[in-house]
Amino acid sequence: MNQDPSVPEHPSVLVIEDGSGTSDMLVMALRFLGFDAHLVSMGAETIHEVRRRQPDAVLLDLTLSPLDGTGLDGTDVCGRLRAAGIDTPVIFLSARTAVEDKCHALAMGGDDYVTKPFDLTEVSARIRALIRRARGVVRTAPAASRRLRAAGVELDEGTHEVWRHGTAVPLSATEFALLKVLLENAGQVISKAHILDTVWNYGFQGESGVVETYVYYLRRKLGDSGQSLIRTVRGAGYIVHADPVGT
Repeated sequence: MNQDPSVPEHPSVLVIEDGSGTSDMLVMALRFLGFDAHLVSMGAETIHEVRRRQPDAVLLDLTLSPLDGTGLDGTDVCGRLRAAGIDTPVIFLSARTAVEDKCHALAMGGDDYVTKPFDLTEVSARIRALIRRARGVVRTAPAASRRLRAAGVELDEGTHEVWRHGTAVPLSATEFALLKVLLENAGQVISKAHILDTVWNYGFQGESGVVETYVYYLRRKLGDSGQSLIRTVRGAGYIVHADPVGT
């Protein structure tokens, strides 16, 4: 029985892999765990399949070997999904453990990164956490939208909209959740551990690099290259300065 009403009884998952035997085994294992899982072997078909199936999440292999000769890898595919306006949560699967590989994958629009070999129980937990987060704004939106404001940024919890100096800024579900935590705690230093626990709702076992990557990604979208909005407090975390009372 599904204990979390924010996650479907049988979440749909699209697996974008290289079509090997292990891919089929992964799909079968996910189905055993209660997911409605399907396999797509060619990277170029991903956008069409995501639009057709409308999955709750995508598992995307970082190193694809597409049969159609496009030469796309996982980050290319994820980038095309985001460019097409598709914000379905994406979890990268990869044998690469280097921080730069993880950061690049997340910067291209991925929401999580799991290294091989992985535990299926962990993958299952991460999928459900991403779905829960992606649906959270709609699920918890109050009747009257609450707006958070600080340093020229305004965030509407109910409509999932963000503006900086009056200009709309489109954010992914993860970016929105990160900004929401920062604005809710404006004027206070927020640790990476607290951000991981609050935004990702999952133990990342010290992988704070994901926070650094998403802060970088958020700064880029908000035009905060000078870090005047989101400031790094070395050894402590991040802070957004609160607006003076009465502004």
